Amino acid sequence: MRQGEIYRAATGTMRNLFSADTTGLRDATSTEIVELRDGDSFDLKATPVRKRLGEAVVRMLAYNGSIPGPTLRVSQGSEVTINFTNEADIETTVHWHGLRLDNRYDGVPRAHHQGMQTPIPVGGGFTYKLRFPDSGIYWYHPHVREDYTQELGLYGNIIVAPIDPAYWAPVHRELALVLDDILLEGGNIAPFSQTESDRTAMGRYGNVMLVNGETEYSIEAGRGEVVRLYLTNTANARPFNFRIPGARMKLVGGDSGRIEREQLVAEVLIAPSERVIIDVLFQQAGPLRLEHRTPEQAYTLGTVTVHETPIERSYAREFSTLRTSPELVAERARLEADLQRPPDKTLALVAEMTGMQHHGGGYSHVEIEWEDTMEMHNQMTTPRNMSWKLVDRETGAENHGIHWSFRVGDRVKVRIVNDPHSDHPMQHPFHIHGERFLVLSRDGVPNENLVWKDTVLIRTGETVNLLMEMSNPGSWMAHCHIAEHLEGGMMLSFQVHQ
Repeated sequence: MRQGEIYRAATGTMRNLFSADTTGLRDATSTEIVELRDGDSFDLKATPVRKRLGEAVVRMLAYNGSIPGPTLRVSQGSEVTINFTNEADIETTVHWHGLRLDNRYDGVPRAHHQGMQTPIPVGGGFTYKLRFPDSGIYWYHPHVREDYTQELGLYGNIIVAPIDPAYWAPVHRELALVLDDILLEGGNIAPFSQTESDRTAMGRYGNVMLVNGETEYSIEAGRGEVVRLYLTNTANARPFNFRIPGARMKLVGGDSGRIEREQLVAEVLIAPSERVIIDVLFQQAGPLRLEHRTPEQAYTLGTVTVHETPIERSYAREFSTLRTSPELVAERARLEADLQRPPDKTLALVAEMTGMQHHGGGYSHVEIEWEDTMEMHNQMTTPRNMSWKLVDRETGAENHGIHWSFRVGDRVKVRIVNDPHSDHPMQHPFHIHGERFLVLSRDGVPNENLVWKDTVLIRTGETVNLLMEMSNPGSWMAHCHIAEHLEGGMMLSFQVHQ
């Protein structure tokens, strides 16, 4: 047996596993693009499906039969109704990641914090009312056993088109690309226990890369074509460093709309749950690769075939023009006082590995763990023997014991310190529900290019200052978006009062 199989057999976790049986399941279909207008309703259903990943045929979970689920295209300012039915193999909710929506529809179960929703049982349903105050790229996924359900394919995009038709520069077309990885063992997805998550230390890094649910993703383009790519990282733990050698890339937006100043880039780093919007100019005909590049190697994510036939209408001039965001230029003018003042809240990110080998102590660490660097040890960590903690530096409160309180209109400066001396320091994608924020600085260096965000990657040993705009009343949560860290308790609650 392989090391992981020996461990699971020895500990008894081979029992009570989620099913891997594909008998009688329908094959996963291609992702549908759904245009929804203000006031529309849409039916969404979670079900098991059968899907081919390379040579393997595996049991996965899907929204409306596809992985990713339907891409919803809506207009800024609109409201829609989603009628959700749970026919998966576990109770669930749907979290609408990044949306500043009504608190009762956020999809956070009471098991995670003082949530507004009871988990939807298998065979049950729930009606979500969504509103879209901000343009940008968002996504939806479960918030119950996210380590299992998200790994198995329950995720989908939402593209919110801006009211202002000149908000984005013109492009020939738009594509949503969901970046993911999945861990296969012996032709099946590495098993999950129904009773607890594992790999709590580092999260579940996959060994197969996926783009839009495919192992060999490919697209075609014409020479001179400009394509807007909406990139979303749905991996449990892996950050992606995305690039297309041979094409020109321009960073134009992030989680919640455009950035302060567009800039030409060679690659973009995308943490789990983050989104990045880039415009890509394909100048030369021929084959290109979509790549994920780490300091050690480059992974092929997919291919682009650029045909010689040129595009009739050129947007090369518009591509070369680096535009600015008037909204964020105005925000920058307000930030000088916030940069200088002390934080309102300070939060430490800490790991505790009770009774297990110490991995911290200020050793020479790396800023980003690109791979699972301790596979056997990682498999053995569960919430029973390891805790991930958010610690309020002012009160000493931890995780569920933290209850911050704010009022609508507050601009709250939060300092987050990723403790390099904890038992296993690593990077954390920190996600805040219901509100949006700006990154003010990293290790004291002011951010030179603002963008409204809901998730920020905090590297090992790094100190990041955020400015949260409290605009949306309700009871919200904030947490690490490495799924296994969330299951390990790394979350807090905060209230925003009218």
